[in-house]
Amino acid sequence: MNSQNIENATTSQATGEARNTLPDITLAQLSPPMQAAVARAGWTDLMPVQARGIPYLLAGRDMMIQARTGSGKTGAFILPMLERIDPAKTTCQVLILVPTRELAHQVARDAETLCADTDIRIISVYGGVGYKVQIDALKQGAHIVVGTPGRVLDHLLKRTFTLEHLKMLIFDEADRMLSMGFYPDMQEVQRYLPERDIHTCMFSATFPSSVIRTARQFMHAPEFLSLSSDHVHVTDTEHVFYETPGMDKDRGLVRIIEIENPTSALIFCNTKARVHYITVVLQRFGYDADELSSDLAQNERERVLARVRKGTLRFLVATDVAARGIDIPDLSHVIQYEPPEDPEGYIHRAGRTGRAGASGVAITLVSGVEKYALERIAKRYDIEMEERSLPTDEDVAAIVSERMTALLEARLRKRDKLQTERSARFASLAHSLAENEDELPIITMLLDDYYQQMLHAPVMEPGEEHPKLSSTNSKSKRRRRRRRR
Repeated sequence: MNSQNIENATTSQATGEARNTLPDITLAQLSPPMQAAVARAGWTDLMPVQARGIPYLLAGRDMMIQARTGSGKTGAFILPMLERIDPAKTTCQVLILVPTRELAHQVARDAETLCADTDIRIISVYGGVGYKVQIDALKQGAHIVVGTPGRVLDHLLKRTFTLEHLKMLIFDEADRMLSMGFYPDMQEVQRYLPERDIHTCMFSATFPSSVIRTARQFMHAPEFLSLSSDHVHVTDTEHVFYETPGMDKDRGLVRIIEIENPTSALIFCNTKARVHYITVVLQRFGYDADELSSDLAQNERERVLARVRKGTLRFLVATDVAARGIDIPDLSHVIQYEPPEDPEGYIHRAGRTGRAGASGVAITLVSGVEKYALERIAKRYDIEMEERSLPTDEDVAAIVSERMTALLEARLRKRDKLQTERSARFASLAHSLAENEDELPIITMLLDDYYQQMLHAPVMEPGEEHPKLSSTNSKSKRRRRRRRR
């Protein structure tokens, strides 16, 4: 049984496989400007994503290319730009949207290396810093703008640059862009695109249904190219594991969830006791999580299943037996808190994501001993497992800071003049709090509350009460009735 059988996902006609498949390109077949760029970068050969992707980009075809971070995808979309950009025109001709400031820096550096000695100007723009340096660079006429959607939108609103002469639009790490909460900003940026067709490509490590839906809003008849197999298709599940100390697994799970920010996830545990424990941990951290086990009362089970069917429950924690027969729509992640006791159980668990022509992520947390069990499963079923370093608290802080900056800047953009004037009342207080380290807990509390409200509040149906609040609400209703009497 190979990994494609394991994922149990067949490509449907709706996924738009690449038509008229193009042959790979070699280093010798590149144009002289592109060969010179490769030489500047010190590459001796093209990486697979470059050899396979560049012909489609040179042909001007709208592509969704599945390639992991570190696979060389930046070169795959930068090199063809050398054939498209006219350095004599001081206008933005390429816009590259990325999820984080670190990636904006990295892509801009790679572009500067590949475009050196060509008079092509590159600028990176991102939130959390002042505007002046970015505005000055944009006014000089940057040909390639690399930026986070929120800050790009800010500059478009300020009219510090325009997309009127845009030739190419690239979405890099599109799955992470959505997990960072940039979808509304991406929609707003679209309003500034010219009404003519723009050559648009999207690169992503995975293509869950949320990314596919988003792609179709920005691209005309997009085609798919996956670098994870010998075939051109998008059906794929990414198999990832993190080695975590046994005593720190629960905190490790929380850090992984913060980094991944899944749209929805099914979290498997081997025992009912652990299901309950993990559910309580996630709820205490503010996540919309609930449990499913054979110990659950029937009315509670029906309540949980109702939310699953409606797609309003973000994290379901369950045993294999309890989750049998349950289908969660648009499941982006399967997280295994521990490897299954039965090796075949891994196949059933991982197969819950990456369905109907989409892709997903199967994540497993392993202690030292469990790592060997997972390696045996991978060998038995011919699964390519990727080991990732467990995120640190610093990693999480960096990611949530990026998300919070995007959320706050987006909210600021929506304020009218009266609201801005009203906010000015707190300017002196804001300065005072920022300058006094003893008041830091107040600021962090406000930021944390807003972050939880925006990213982790449960999705409720109209008129529906959150189960955790229902008992409190009923008590307050009884108190109000008593006061009225």
